[in-house]
This record gives sequence, C-alpha cells and structure tokens, in this order.
Amino acid sequence: MSCRRSTSAFVAASLIAIATSSMVIAQTENKPSADEEKPYSIAADGTVDWSTFNGYRRYHASCHVCHGPDGLGSSFGPNLTDSLKTMPQEQFMEVVVNGKQDREKKMPALGTDRNVMCYINDIYAYLKARSDGAIGRGRPAKYGKKSEEAAQAEANCMGTD
Repeated sequence: MSCRRSTSAFVAASLIAIATSSMVIAQTENKPSADEEKPYSIAADGTVDWSTFNGYRRYHASCHVCHGPDGLGSSFGPNLTDSLKTMPQEQFMEVVVNGKQDREKKMPALGTDRNVMCYINDIYAYLKARSDGAIGRGRPAKYGKKSEEAAQAEANCMGTD
C-alpha cells in the first residue's frame, strides 16, 4: 500500500515538474506583464501553431464540461477567457494542479490527471489565445504540424515511449 502511495506521489510530482518546466513567468502582482511572451503563434492566414490547436482539443476533452465551450463559462465553472485577462500563467497552473474552492463552486485538483497535466501548457496557450481575442470560437480551421519534440514529450509524459 505504501509503495502505491509513493508511486502516486512520484507520478504527481513528475507531472507537475513537466508542466511547470516550460513555463515563462513574467508577471507582477497577479497581472500579466505587457511584454509577456505569448504562448501561442498565429500566422497571418489564421493558421495556429500545434500547441494551440492541441490545447483546443485537450480543453474540449477535459475542461469544457464545467467551463463551457471555448472557455466561455457555465453554471459550473467561470469564464476562463475573462479570467485569463488578469490571471498570470503561474496562478492558472496552481489552480489546475491544486484545485480551488470559491463559495459554492469547486475546481477539483487535476495535478495527477495525465490527460490534463501532459497538455497543460497547450491548454493554457489555447485559452490565452481565446482570452486575448487572437482566435475565435470553434475549432481552428488551420493548424501547424505536430513536431517530433512535441510527440516525444507526449510519449514521455503519458508513459508510452
């Protein structure tokens, strides 16, 4: 039993380390810096990078049930496109990993859910692009190819390598 708990703790710590290792934190007092690098890339023709497209896919697989389609909120969870106008990436990660309780609403801790944590940076990129008005509602029509680096990171995180 204690081996099982140790393994779970190790997996949780590993997922958190993977998710936070590529974060760029450039904010002060809970407000994103004006010169903060955008976590998404959108070409002039509307083509989104793979990470943003994958974030769309992963958001709709794991998050939209509570937070509504396209991050617009529901009776269960807040509008994330509004939240990310002032919430820095570090705080977003903290809430996703550890959960949050506000009055009668509760965000569950997802720090051990590989289907969320392995793609947390992609989910953030998608939601930040929505929040910034860089992409509209619905599935992005055009997107870049998945890189070998992204494929390897996914395999490592999901344990399929």
